[in-house]
Amino acid sequence: MPLIMTSTIIDPKSEELSVREARQAQNRAIALADIDAAAKFWTADITIRRALGQAVTGINEARKILEPGPNKLQAIIYQRSSTSVEVSPHWHLAYEEGHWTGHLEDVSSTAILAGRYAAQWVKRGDLWLIRSEVFVALTCAGSGCEALALP
Repeated sequence: MPLIMTSTIIDPKSEELSVREARQAQNRAIALADIDAAAKFWTADITIRRALGQAVTGINEARKILEPGPNKLQAIIYQRSSTSVEVSPHWHLAYEEGHWTGHLEDVSSTAILAGRYAAQWVKRGDLWLIRSEVFVALTCAGSGCEALALP
């Protein structure tokens, strides 16, 4: 892919707000089980390291994370809460970190998994998109504690 040079002046504070708003919009889409809307915040070549170690590459594989499991069991509803967002004043790149939770019924139910995450965002046109995410599971409850982490 060719490098894209830009002479655009970047305002990190206003762009930070845009990244946070994009994260909140994706959270809302996930809570509503609107996979199409949630996927609009990922680049086509998204890479994700799931909370228990599984690697996911590409938007089609990433979408599967949000789909119901075998026998049409409800998908886990993931929510991310940013603790910090830093936007580069030079490139259209941002770094986000925070806490995440995974719920079975809805976002108000007790989280069965939770932990920390980091994300790389890239701005394309007027949109901030997630290029890469890393999640680490740190706590669990109920059926979440039955899940196995990759060695």
